[in-house]
Amino acid sequence: MKKFISMLICVFAFVTISNAQSSIQPAKAGVTYGKKVDKKGAISVKQLEKALEGKDSFNGKVEGEVVQVCTKKGCFLTLKREADKEPIMVRFTDYGYFVPQDLIGKTVVLEGKAKVKETTVEWQKHYAEDMGKSKEEIAKINKPRKDISLVADGVLVVK
Repeated sequence: MKKFISMLICVFAFVTISNAQSSIQPAKAGVTYGKKVDKKGAISVKQLEKALEGKDSFNGKVEGEVVQVCTKKGCFLTLKREADKEPIMVRFTDYGYFVPQDLIGKTVVLEGKAKVKETTVEWQKHYAEDMGKSKEEIAKINKPRKDISLVADGVLVVK
């Protein structure tokens, strides 16, 4: 009986997770994912970079362009930075919500906590796999790097 209940729970969890992306509202201006967010007081990605110089973290709102979304279920996104800088990794508080693939190219306002941290090779490879990168691209990841990371309580699609 215990095995049956455990199996039933696993099946339910699998079905819920695999249907998660299909139940996410499409990305249109005004749509919010997670906590309700407004645009007032948001800073640009460039301003965030400056705000983090010499500080441990930044709490507030950031506006930027989405360049990638996790292809598996929308469990993270990345924001564009200038030149050839690595995009800002954005995860969601307690994985409490997900975002759709059509968010790529949209401008969003995120509210949460940003910090500069070292991303291990293991996590870089995990993220690359979730973004659908090739095995060859993933194999080239071989050293940790410093990144800006943001944990967002909510995401508002601006345009």
